[in-house]
Amino acid sequence: MSFNNLDTLYRQVIMDHYKNPRNRGVVNGDSLTVDMNNPTCGDRIQLQLQIEDGMVKDAKFDGEGCSISMSSASMMTQAIKGKRVEDALKMSKIFSNMMLGEEVDSELDLGDIQALQGVSKFPARIKCATLAWKAMEKGVHEE
Repeated sequence: MSFNNLDTLYRQVIMDHYKNPRNRGVVNGDSLTVDMNNPTCGDRIQLQLQIEDGMVKDAKFDGEGCSISMSSASMMTQAIKGKRVEDALKMSKIFSNMMLGEEVDSELDLGDIQALQGVSKFPARIKCATLAWKAMEKGVHEE
């Protein structure tokens, strides 16, 4: 597959998550809530995590922002749900490295998240892509 086709595919995945966000809403039951924003871009996210026995039982988000921040939140909540907290944190580290332009070789399945790889070429947008991940890290460390 050529780079252009891959780029187009990735753009379609990002727009799909933006237009049809997964896990948008509120967690039913006990959860921890993290509010974060990116003043540079105006992105704002409220992330809710339900963590039980070291597992991310549920993850939902609400907020507003650019397509990159909202699609990243959608992808992140989808990826960490049902995972052990330490695996969610590992994914976050891998994602951060990917945003720094590093090659990503992971035994953890990143799924749609890889569509955000191209964001690393646009330094001003990296904060948009990492906002939800930073919120998740903050939340599990406060838990």
